[in-house]
Amino acid sequence: MIQLRRKDSGDPDFLHMVKHLDEDLRERDGEEHTFYAQYNKTELIRHVVVAYSNNQPVGCGALKEYSADTAEIKRMFTLPESRGKGIASMILKELENWASELSYAKCILETGKKQPEAIRLYQKNGYVIIPNYGQYAGVVNSLCFEKMLY
Repeated sequence: MIQLRRKDSGDPDFLHMVKHLDEDLRERDGEEHTFYAQYNKTELIRHVVVAYSNNQPVGCGALKEYSADTAEIKRMFTLPESRGKGIASMILKELENWASELSYAKCILETGKKQPEAIRLYQKNGYVIIPNYGQYAGVVNSLCFEKMLY
């Protein structure tokens, strides 16, 4: 059974998951990793969800304020051996619920074109592609998504 726990970015289990995420992204992104890494710092993130299976962390995600009515989904990751079980969708839904509780009207996010599993996850959960926003505008290997919460 999967348990979801709301935490903050200083949580050791979240930081452990982020270490795995960064290793995965470093491999996928290659030379572009340094560009993306600068926008993935955890210090400014206050809202984190960690998924547990048998009290062991198996996945994570976070949200960060982008604007007064928009939360940005960040740091989504599921351990390879735990993929295909719906855990990422559970984390994403919990982040959306939390964003709604915090009065955000929508969620946005960026993912890389080299992450087809992430693209499928977001599309499956009702996210639609939007023009690349902010620092991702004009970045060829980035895809940005949006979902209205209500």
